[in-house]
Amino acid sequence: MPTRTTVLREIDPRLLVVAAATLWGTTGTARALGPDDASPTAVGAARLVVGGACLLALAVRGGWLAAPAPAPCGWRDRAGIGVAAAAMAAYQPLFFGGVARTGVAVGTVVGIGSAPVFAGALGAAVRGERPGRRWLAATGLALAGTGLLVGTGRGGEVDPAGIGLALGAGLVYAVYVLATKLVLDRGRPPDGVTARVFGWAGLVLLPVLVVAGIGPLLTPGGLLMVAHLGVVTVALAYVLFGRGLEGVGVAAAGTLTLAEPATAATLGVVVLGERFGAGTAAGLALVAAGLVVLATRRRAPAA
Repeated sequence: MPTRTTVLREIDPRLLVVAAATLWGTTGTARALGPDDASPTAVGAARLVVGGACLLALAVRGGWLAAPAPAPCGWRDRAGIGVAAAAMAAYQPLFFGGVARTGVAVGTVVGIGSAPVFAGALGAAVRGERPGRRWLAATGLALAGTGLLVGTGRGGEVDPAGIGLALGAGLVYAVYVLATKLVLDRGRPPDGVTARVFGWAGLVLLPVLVVAGIGPLLTPGGLLMVAHLGVVTVALAYVLFGRGLEGVGVAAAGTLTLAEPATAATLGVVVLGERFGAGTAAGLALVAAGLVVLATRRRAPAA
């Protein structure tokens, strides 16, 4: 009988990245349904601490940290994991701060919508990636869609500081993707890399969580929110993403993650009762079209 790991490895890696991004898209809605008095810093720190603990527990149980690799973990691998962990730790307050200032839809769209541009530039500069016409077309469609989603959010009221925080989140997320990809390129097993990155990132944010205050997070609503954020949007989503990233480039991964703002905008309408206008519908359609262009394989010519 095939194991769950075997089944995941048989799935197209691009679909794994899209699945992870879809789970990430629930983050803003979960935060909006949680305690209003919980600070963005505390929420982000709690998310990563819980998610990192879950991943380390899975790693110990599944033997991920002892998985075979082509060579012992060298300084390049340790440096890459350290950079990825620092980027992920920085992402939490930037993202949740941006969402708090601009709203779920705009904060998510700007933060993740900017990531493909940063990821494409970093992938070209560091890994020598040369995104082809398919990536350019997909990214153009998806970014046009995110632009429409931003333009229709909150009646055009945009907080510049919130936009700056969201753009910072997009940049450090792209750094996380690049650093992780460089480690995977050297043959490191993705599950072990993911567990190490989030274990270290959670450890970094543990003192931040204590200082920021966990009182509101200990309420029933707060505990439910943190459980969802940590288990679903970190532990499960980043296992899927790590395995998907093993088989796709940095630029492509950045574009595929635009499924996150599309999911966030849809949940904003369905769950939070946000207005679903023509601009939002058009934006979602463009993002979906970009994902389809990039996620579908070219058919081989008939013989």
